[in-house]
Amino acid sequence: MTLSSASIGVTPEERKNSDIEEIFFNSFPAIKVGKLAVDSNYRTKYKGIGSLMITLARGFAVDSVRFGIACRFIVVDADVENDPEVVEFYRKNGFLANERYSGKSQKTVSMRLDVFLQ
Repeated sequence: MTLSSASIGVTPEERKNSDIEEIFFNSFPAIKVGKLAVDSNYRTKYKGIGSLMITLARGFAVDSVRFGIACRFIVVDADVENDPEVVEFYRKNGFLANERYSGKSQKTVSMRLDVFLQ
């Protein structure tokens, strides 16, 4: 898994759903999952390791806030070209599609996870 700093714009409707309706920034700080992969030899042996990596990324995001580094979301461009079921994996882990970025690519689906909502 690789992580990097990022930002994301959200629509007014997405602001309501994330309980950030009164924050009037154009974009919000985020951590981006650049790559998240589990070797096929380990998928069965270590069931749930991909979800564990998402939990670790969420922990990094929460810890960054404790150290004064802003982060509200974890974002990912889910690679549906290589794995059509990857969107379901991210949904299972609490991610939502980013309405603002939907339809921009046939190869990926932009998704986000609000670090502070359960």
